[in-house]
Amino acid sequence: MVREMTSEQAIDLEDKYGAHNYHPLPVVLSKGEGVYVWDVEGERYFDFLSAYSAVNQGHCHPKIVGALTEQAQKLTLTSRAFYNDALGEYEKYITEYFGFDKVLPMNTGAEAVETAIKLTRKWAYEVKGIPENEAKIIVCENNFHGRTTTIISFSNDPDAQKNFGPYTAGFVKIPYNDIDALKEALKDKNVAGLLMEPIQGEAGVYVPQEGFLKAASAACKAAGVLFVADEVQTGIARTGKLLACDHEGVKPDVLILGKAISGGVYPVSVVLANDDIMHVIKPGQHGSTFGGNPLAAKVAMAALDVIKDEKLAENAERLGVIFRERINQFIATTEVVSLVRGKGLLNAIVINDSEDSSTAWDICVALKENGLLAKPTHGNIIRFAPPLVMTEEQLHECCDIIIDTIKAFKK
Repeated sequence: MVREMTSEQAIDLEDKYGAHNYHPLPVVLSKGEGVYVWDVEGERYFDFLSAYSAVNQGHCHPKIVGALTEQAQKLTLTSRAFYNDALGEYEKYITEYFGFDKVLPMNTGAEAVETAIKLTRKWAYEVKGIPENEAKIIVCENNFHGRTTTIISFSNDPDAQKNFGPYTAGFVKIPYNDIDALKEALKDKNVAGLLMEPIQGEAGVYVPQEGFLKAASAACKAAGVLFVADEVQTGIARTGKLLACDHEGVKPDVLILGKAISGGVYPVSVVLANDDIMHVIKPGQHGSTFGGNPLAAKVAMAALDVIKDEKLAENAERLGVIFRERINQFIATTEVVSLVRGKGLLNAIVINDSEDSSTAWDICVALKENGLLAKPTHGNIIRFAPPLVMTEEQLHECCDIIIDTIKAFKK
């Protein structure tokens, strides 16, 4: 008989043998289905984080898990030294799904961002004609694109950056949601691209003013600069559209996707672009042993089928409006929360306290005790991003939990 592990024992094991590079909420999960997760003691919770929007289709969606298990019994990995019978089908599927000529498959979001940076730079030298090693990429303050050495070089989060130098050059930082600052930066003839999140997720679900994305895209086009959209967190129906850029009818020159492209079942990411950009990448210049493996291909196609078949973008749009209406009604009665913001089912509340206070963390611990899991970001902000398969009845139950929990906190 197998001895079952307690939450305390599981936490102790991680603390002793794992690097301390995360600060998880004190809950140990062992099962998930749809919008719910269960801890090792059998307690059930609403998941209001969705693995940072990787589980948009809900936990262990049977169609996605079925695709994984079926393919896993046939062929899992060939590397790209050989062709396989799943990759071409997947490449045709995903390029048509998002409307691009070519896809470069990778595994994680950070890998895809690194790929997009390399692609943008190579295009700059070989197509735009920028002198070699002089290309610059514009990025936004308070961005989050991953934690590789290159990416943290243009972060302004001290936890992500301090003592990891020397840093990679070639990035110009401007304020987010500032079209005048962007236009000024675009005057530099050595600018190759603008890399940005349509909504800044890790920064606290910071939504730019309406029209900014369209204006930014137009400014890039006028300057002959690539508009590179990081939709790793905001894409795949999370914000109420297939892509967050779709809210303003903007099509990026380079699109970065990850997380929910596989429904949280397997690491899959991609960079999408048209032939006039992607053609600069030649054999041996970029790749990944696991990128484009048969397992990833089948899982991603199933996960993207679910998004369309179950109309999850439409559900996210409808439920997001209800969520923000209910929270705004509550905000009018409390001093603990100052505002709610977001699009679709990517939302956040700002706690009326300083960033170095423990209030947001304490609220999340209390939410956990009441059956709902969420996590703070940037100290005084709590992000709410449930699986998109949530029903309206479940959403109202979750709003009740959130409101009743925060009522116990006094300003």
